[in-house]
Amino acid sequence: MQRIKKGDTVELIAGKDAAEARRNGRTVRGTVNRVVPGYKIDRMRRKVGRDPEKDRVVVQGVNIIIKHQRRTGDVRTQFGRIELEAPIHISNVMLVCPSCKKATRVGFRTLEDGTKSRYCKSCDELID
Repeated sequence: MQRIKKGDTVELIAGKDAAEARRNGRTVRGTVNRVVPGYKIDRMRRKVGRDPEKDRVVVQGVNIIIKHQRRTGDVRTQFGRIELEAPIHISNVMLVCPSCKKATRVGFRTLEDGTKSRYCKSCDELID
């Protein structure tokens, strides 16, 4: 089970956008669009196994990059300067608890029916 999932609201705690926001006295929050899992790769560039230290997330409206795309026939419709959301390392974001609305750490609990669920460590409420 992952600590951060697609659709979660997260707060940026490190990185270029977080430092800029801190200078202005605010925080950066966004919704997770995609979780990019990390893999161990061997010498032949094959995926050998999972590597949780390489996990990354794509957050809506955060870490915007500009990609310069050439026109290549009729295949690609977008060309020119395209703004994209680049992935951020998963350790640079914290989950925002839906009940207490604070950036918090996430713990796991096993419920009575045997399912594993996430909970907020600051307010002790279940997240999902």
